Amino acid sequence: MKNFNKMNKVRVRFAPSPTGPLHIGGVRTALYNYLFAKKNGGEMLLRIEDTDQTRFVPGAEKYIIEAFHWLNIPFDEGVHIGGPFAPYKQSERKDLYWKYAKMLIDNGNAYYAFDTPEALDEMRKSCEANKQTFIYNSITRKTLNNALNLSAEEVQQKLDSGSHFVIRFKMPENKTIEMHDIIRGQVTVNTDTLDDKVLFKSDGMPTYHLANIVDDHLMEISHVIRGEEWLPSMPLHIMLYEAFGWEAPQFAHLPLLLRPDGNGKLSKRDGDRLGFPVFPLRWVDPKTGETARGYREDDYFPEAFINMLALLGWNDGTEQEIFPMEELIEKFSLERVGKSGAKFNVEKAKWFNHKYLQQKDNAEIAKSLMLTLHENGVEADAQYVEKVVAVMKERVNFTHEIWTECRYMFQRPESYDPQSVKKRWKEDTPQVMENIVQLLTDISNWKNQTVHDALMNYIQEHELSVGQVMNSLRILMVGSSSGPDLTTMMDLFGKEETIERIKIGTQSIVNL
Repeated sequence: MKNFNKMNKVRVRFAPSPTGPLHIGGVRTALYNYLFAKKNGGEMLLRIEDTDQTRFVPGAEKYIIEAFHWLNIPFDEGVHIGGPFAPYKQSERKDLYWKYAKMLIDNGNAYYAFDTPEALDEMRKSCEANKQTFIYNSITRKTLNNALNLSAEEVQQKLDSGSHFVIRFKMPENKTIEMHDIIRGQVTVNTDTLDDKVLFKSDGMPTYHLANIVDDHLMEISHVIRGEEWLPSMPLHIMLYEAFGWEAPQFAHLPLLLRPDGNGKLSKRDGDRLGFPVFPLRWVDPKTGETARGYREDDYFPEAFINMLALLGWNDGTEQEIFPMEELIEKFSLERVGKSGAKFNVEKAKWFNHKYLQQKDNAEIAKSLMLTLHENGVEADAQYVEKVVAVMKERVNFTHEIWTECRYMFQRPESYDPQSVKKRWKEDTPQVMENIVQLLTDISNWKNQTVHDALMNYIQEHELSVGQVMNSLRILMVGSSSGPDLTTMMDLFGKEETIERIKIGTQSIVNL
């Protein structure tokens, strides 16, 4: 790939359609565009491609903008901030597309087609009956109802009378198209395998193909970085650039995001089935009211989500996995993007969030956790919450899990796990606990190490089992035999609370 200077500045775009929530595959496409642009001192713009009004979903555009705000991926230009090539919404640019469609007709690279939808359906059915596939191409167009088979007068008459028409691209016959994809290398296609795509529809709107090419040219896009599903459109787009006499941008088609348990593109259905989000934010369908989970609402850090997505298809050639955004920009290159699809791994996604949780300042996590505590009717001192975070964040993947998994850090146990009690609680345990209460009451310097040493000395002097005593104490502290280091918790709870938990727990178990 050539280097770029100020005379041919890198400009990329992310151009979603507002047909629903933004899939994480789309987020990754935008991320790779952003990393590439910033690596090369370039610019990225956000364009909304809403030429298909039948699939428009209210709220989708706002959702897209909000998602990138959460992800901290800024655009240099776009539908939400404007810029020198505004407007950035195709429905607001529709008047200019007719000019370019007419230009292709005038130079012989496109033509009017007057075939009705009903007539084309009949052609398809007839071909299917003969186990053939109907294609509107350089062969079939010679016998169909279009300007190539009508006189200029007949064409004008149909246009004047308001006859249904579309404008189709006139694909050259038997021409070899040589194309280069930055990720996939050389791609060769013969035009006889391609159809004459519709460029302008009867509703007065351009199709994706025409609007996309015109806008990319007018907005001076240097690189088109998009999903693999658009690879079959590349020959047409190359031919359109040639037909207009414009220099084509460089293309790069990204590999698919695959479902975790097999091949095939990752879909919302896979997320529902396997229990993870496939959208960055929570989405409520405005028509059905159906709700889909989002990574933001599932308590992922945006930087962890970004890091995870970046490595689904790209690597820097090392074993490194944690990359802050600045380092991603520094190391990113399209040449290191693979051709094969990347399987999504929800456990790995959690792992990334865990790693970023460890890096977070305890005070920052505590601030978020206190909101969760408040929602659950728990009031706690900020300094205490910070200490809990310091103890617990190694054991969880998400901030909210400090509450859901470890609520015993804020509330005394209301019950005691029967299996743990059966395994650890013996006949003499109540007396041992009573002795330990007295032992702990006499400690004046309440610290982790002091409490630990006092317990170990007691156990050794009375020839008791360390596991038996410490696990029994743990049950009284948290309600089960799991949890962080026992004396660390006792230090955190403080002397009074520790002794209260031992007394209340012992009595509760004795009365079982």
